[in-house]
This record gives sequence, structure tokens and C-alpha cells, in this order.
Amino acid sequence: MGAVRTKRMPRAVREQQMLDAAVRIFGQRGYMAASMDEIAELAGVSKPLVYLYLNSKEDLFTACIRREAAALTAAVRAAVRPGLAADRQLWDGLRAFFAHTAEHPDGWSVLHLQARTHGEPFAAEVAAMRAEIVAFVTRLVAVAAREAHRDPDLPEHEVAGLAEALVGAAESLAAWANATPGATARQAATTLMNFAWAGLGNLMRGRMWTPPAEAEPA
Repeated sequence: MGAVRTKRMPRAVREQQMLDAAVRIFGQRGYMAASMDEIAELAGVSKPLVYLYLNSKEDLFTACIRREAAALTAAVRAAVRPGLAADRQLWDGLRAFFAHTAEHPDGWSVLHLQARTHGEPFAAEVAAMRAEIVAFVTRLVAVAAREAHRDPDLPEHEVAGLAEALVGAAESLAAWANATPGATARQAATTLMNFAWAGLGNLMRGRMWTPPAEAEPA
């Protein structure tokens, strides 16, 4: 009798194995230090097969960025239930964001550290993901601001800077949480809600902080 032939793995499944390995290597070693040999070995395939499927190291890294960005934005969107109060939607989204970055630290490293520091086109891929999240948060903040000011026509650009600041704080806090033993997604989300949303609440009630008056120059 001839040797038993193993079932051929579908291309899509094999490609995901390669991406899993690549995200782990890129996330832990960095883009420059990562080698295609390491990625192929971890994926259990030959290096020529990695090149056959994903063309080059640059294309492989780009595929990793796109997959991890899509997974993160999908996790946040899936957690937010339209129709709830804006602060509850933001809370649910933040918990999902921090839970995802904690559960996928290598993916978050690829997005937050590696892609941003190696120029185009990698930085542009992350910028597109970030713009989508900022737009999402901007809409939530705008809804709350319109309700607070009883102004249904308040334009989103009036709160766009607040959304940018909030997303930036979330990114920094995710990096802190992943590096801090015992820090949880709930703790990180609570910290940001107290830091940002409580402040936004005062702003929307007209309790604005103003800088001290400066003396006129002599």
C-alpha cells in the first residue's frame, strides 16, 4: 500500500497561520529585526511558500497591519449598541478596545509601535484605522454635546479635537496597561472615563477651565 496522503490545507487557512506567526514575530522582535526564516519556521512552512503567498517582507507586514486593524475596529464596533446613552456607548467601546489590546499584545505592538515608526506605507495603514476610530468617537461626543446644549445642529468639527485627544489617551493607556502587571481592561476603561468623560461633562454644562490671565508685557 502507498503512503497515506495528508489533506491539503486550504490557502486561506495556511495564510492565516503565516499571519499569526508574522504578527507574533513582528510584535515581539520589531520589523527590522524580524526575519522571514523565523516567521516561516513558526508557521511550520517553508520560506519560499511565505514568499509565494505574501510576496515580500513589506507586503507581509502590511497584511499584518490590515488584519490587526480590522480586528480591533470590529471588536470596538461590535461592543457598542446604538440607542444607548453616549457615555454608555463610549464605555462599552473602551472596554472592548482595552480588552482586545490586552488579549492581542503582539497585534497592538504591530499597530501602535512598529507600523508607526517605519514610515510609509505602514504609517498610512495605521492612520486610516485611527481616523475611523476618531470619527466614531467624534460622533458619540457630538451626540452628547448636542443634547447638553440643546443644539441639534452643532457641527461635529466643534468636538473633533476632543475626540482626537480621547483616542490618543486610549492608545497611551493601552500601552501602559499591557506593560503593567494586574492592570485590567475594566480598570483602564474606568480610568479614561473618569479622566475624559467626567471632564467633558463639566464642559458640556458650561463649567469650562480657563487659563490664568497673563500680565501685559512691559
